[in-house]
Amino acid sequence: MKKLIFGLILLLMGSAVLLYLSPATLLASMQLIERQRAGLSLKQISVNDLNIHYYEGGPSGAQTILMVHGFAANKDNWLRIARHLTQDYRVIALDLPGFGASSKPAGSYDIGTQTERLADIIDALELNQLHLIGNSMGGHISALYAARYPKRITSLALLDNAGINSPQPSELRLRLKRGEANPLVVKSPEDFQRLLAFIFVKPPYLPESLKGYFAEQAARNSAHYDQVFAHLVERYVPLEPELNKIQAPTLIIWGAEDRVLDVSSVEVMRPLLHKPSVIIMPNTGHAPMIEQPELTAQHYRTFLQALEH
Repeated sequence: MKKLIFGLILLLMGSAVLLYLSPATLLASMQLIERQRAGLSLKQISVNDLNIHYYEGGPSGAQTILMVHGFAANKDNWLRIARHLTQDYRVIALDLPGFGASSKPAGSYDIGTQTERLADIIDALELNQLHLIGNSMGGHISALYAARYPKRITSLALLDNAGINSPQPSELRLRLKRGEANPLVVKSPEDFQRLLAFIFVKPPYLPESLKGYFAEQAARNSAHYDQVFAHLVERYVPLEPELNKIQAPTLIIWGAEDRVLDVSSVEVMRPLLHKPSVIIMPNTGHAPMIEQPELTAQHYRTFLQALEH
């Protein structure tokens, strides 16, 4: 019995050392725990020769929520909020083409092109009716999809979405106008630390080893992200002419302290939408579903439940 206990102690100590020394192993373990808590499984599908990775979970036959991440992000951005939704909804969180583990095709990553890629993915997944939710660039794509394919959408939720010429320019817009480096593209460990402070009011806790790992991964993809951002700017698709084509009830959630996209965008969007609901979250930055997942989920569930009555 003593040998068994001693062996277990050695095993646990070895696992702890491995996790400490290997950020990739630590990240994989944390992702696995978060997926299990959310009831999500990792899946993939081939769409027009693109390999698309996604998470899926929730009751079979339940209404589907499709989640679309933002620039330089991936499906993991939705893990914290998904755990509050999968009990009642089928949840799918994508890696868009060009991001995460999905294929990075040659060609453009402008919003119009990505919207049609999203349409192909939705067709391949055989989603006839869905609740669509997107953050930042993913909100821009989601809104354009809802405008182009209004009959496919049961509801739309936009979290700090791009695509609006806000009356008050955001800090990001002002920085880029002055010719400063894009704070959303990480090229050094210091850039990653500054990115966290730029995106969040209170950044979520990350072990230092993971911060370094994320910084290294982001820096490795910086040339790709620079190219994607250039496509978004050079082939910009404004949402203002598109919003009145959206027929579905639309929830807008915005972090009051968003430095990437200014909250004054809401003033432009609200009168252009047929059925808008608006929630401004105080002390919250650009990614409410990460910074305040439970509260964001509560707002979203209240919105969805109201549609059923």
